[in-house]
Amino acid sequence: MPLALRSRWSEWLSRPPGIAASPVVLTQRRIYILPSRAGLLFATTLLVMLLGCVNYSLSLGYLLTFLLAGAGMVSILHTFRNLARMQLASGRAQPVFAGQDAVFTVVLTNPTRLPRFSIGLQRVGAQTVYVDVPGHTPFAAEIRAPTRRRGRLALDRLRVFTTFPLGLFYAWSNVELEADCVVYPKPETGNVPLPEPTLGARAGIDSGCGQDDFAGLRKYQAGDSLRHVAWKAVARGQPILTKQFSGLAEGELWLEWDDTPTSFGVEARLSRLSRWVLDASQAGQVFGLRLPSTELVPGSGAAHEEQCLTALALFQHGVVSA
Repeated sequence: MPLALRSRWSEWLSRPPGIAASPVVLTQRRIYILPSRAGLLFATTLLVMLLGCVNYSLSLGYLLTFLLAGAGMVSILHTFRNLARMQLASGRAQPVFAGQDAVFTVVLTNPTRLPRFSIGLQRVGAQTVYVDVPGHTPFAAEIRAPTRRRGRLALDRLRVFTTFPLGLFYAWSNVELEADCVVYPKPETGNVPLPEPTLGARAGIDSGCGQDDFAGLRKYQAGDSLRHVAWKAVARGQPILTKQFSGLAEGELWLEWDDTPTSFGVEARLSRLSRWVLDASQAGQVFGLRLPSTELVPGSGAAHEEQCLTALALFQHGVVSA
């Protein structure tokens, strides 16, 4: 077969049907099956055995040859049935930093009572994962893909295949699930001091929430610092109260694009901001983020940290491939 024709044939067999709504059901229209290398060798061996039986009139040889041929033909059905009616759905991939492995979760559901053995899941650029799926039970498989740069890493085409039970035939299906993983910029290494807080419009105004003198107690509100909780009052059986202090309003910590060195490239500046976000969040500080096209108001907590890192990951970026 000419090389160009072989390339087109391989491309036609491996092309995905496009991103499908989850879950994807592997029907007979989606499953392809061909002899494997072991299957071709097996067929060649049977042919040689048959020629020997014809040449030497071996009755028992005929019996063995046709018995093995029948087992091979039956294995076609079992190989196909090992994938038929299998359902695949994508789970949420947790965000990672560039350089770490993205972990995609694919949930396989076997709607029949017969277990499915040795199901292979293969993504381009990732290690093949083999799983066994019990009957009437969903099974979550993890597919790890290396990341090299920030952005959204798409799951892309996923090949589901099997050679069960004898390895003589290779059945496969190409699916493309709607799943991606947010890849944060890799934080800058080393000790990078945070920018100094700046006084906002309330500078010099007595806010009642400074850090100077004790001003009284008030009812605890969600988001209050645990360091300001009146624990002695709680120990006496009183409701949870928060200490108030009088003084000047605290400065606002802003992590700004313009505070990063102009000699840095885009990725290096995002790496510096990523380090600042992690350090400020770990210190329990309230901070905001300013990018050329985005501004996130000051906040704190895990949700705010994730929002800031996501803004850095998607800064002038889209979907990437591993």
